[in-house]
Amino acid sequence: MAKGYRGDIESIYFIMLIGVDGNEANVKERVGVNTYAYEVLWGLYKLCHKWEDEHKFVIYLREAPKKFLPKETLSWKYKVLPGKSMWIIRTLMPHLYLASEKPALFFTPSHYTPPLAPMPRVCSIMDLGYLKFSGQFRKYDYWQLKLWTAWSLLVSKCIISISNTTKRDILEHYPFTKDKVLVTKLGYDAKRFNTKKPINAGVVRKKHGLPEKYVLFLSTLKPSKNIEGLLVAWQKVSVKFPGYKLVIAGKKGWMYEQIFEKTGELVVGDSVIFTGFVDEQDKEALVKESALFVLPSFWEGFGLDVLSSLASGVPVVVSNRGGLPEVAGKAGIIVDPENPDDIAGGISSILSMSRLEYSKIIKKGLEQAKKFSWEKTAMGTLRILINP
Repeated sequence: MAKGYRGDIESIYFIMLIGVDGNEANVKERVGVNTYAYEVLWGLYKLCHKWEDEHKFVIYLREAPKKFLPKETLSWKYKVLPGKSMWIIRTLMPHLYLASEKPALFFTPSHYTPPLAPMPRVCSIMDLGYLKFSGQFRKYDYWQLKLWTAWSLLVSKCIISISNTTKRDILEHYPFTKDKVLVTKLGYDAKRFNTKKPINAGVVRKKHGLPEKYVLFLSTLKPSKNIEGLLVAWQKVSVKFPGYKLVIAGKKGWMYEQIFEKTGELVVGDSVIFTGFVDEQDKEALVKESALFVLPSFWEGFGLDVLSSLASGVPVVVSNRGGLPEVAGKAGIIVDPENPDDIAGGISSILSMSRLEYSKIIKKGLEQAKKFSWEKTAMGTLRILINP
């Protein structure tokens, strides 16, 4: 903790220094945990009026902060520690021990907290789906995630879960965490994701080759997202609704090759469009212009784009796994990801709705979205960090 003075009288008080690993947020092409880390940092920064008199933040990075991160202030600083592979162990961890001014608490908005540190730690857990679907990961990635997560859960004073579902999974697999897991649900950007017509809709349509009517999948291309099952389902849907196309948007993750192989095997013609990664500034129009959003994942810790779609007045079809039903609530069409016929049925049920039915499901989605916000996420996170 750093010494300081409060008020007109020179009374010594202590300012709590909170350290944060900001690397997940310092990424231009953000997905999942990157978005979470980015929004939490910005959320904490915007709440400075609630903490700047008693707390300071230092954000640790392996490279200079990019321009989209919050600007430095007297109580919000960046510490750049250049390094490459195994940065947390080789660079960050030694610094935390040797630095003259040490944080009183260290927060990692991901699974990878420093294994050893001279101060209490708090980590965030997205999901534990890899424990059930180890075959969907490369061996090295799987074992690193499994072992490091287990250690982070063990050494952390407090564990932040992004959904009640993830909390239940943590408690089931790691009973020793029962007294230190707290939930801070995620949010969405209400300034971007709402029912207003996007200004750049025409530009985004042209840029990504979007058709007039389409169903949207937006996420990283990897096995856990069940894109192959979606493609099988779409083969059935496209026969009933030839006027619609399936737009699959997202960057290539790991083991994505089989997705394109499956597309080649199926009779879907030109009814499937792969856009590749979509920039943040294009997401608003991409979501709002779609007829519905579909995410039939085998598991999800939360489902950020599901929430953004609901807030934009776009109906959603999601799987009955992980945190997706928790996010969609009664506003979503819930399907079995193992059953392509069920996925096809969920999509078809929305595409065949009357205007009145479609309006009703949109209204439910808007009401569901009101339950979430990044401000609530930041407030919950701040309370934990100040009093873990």
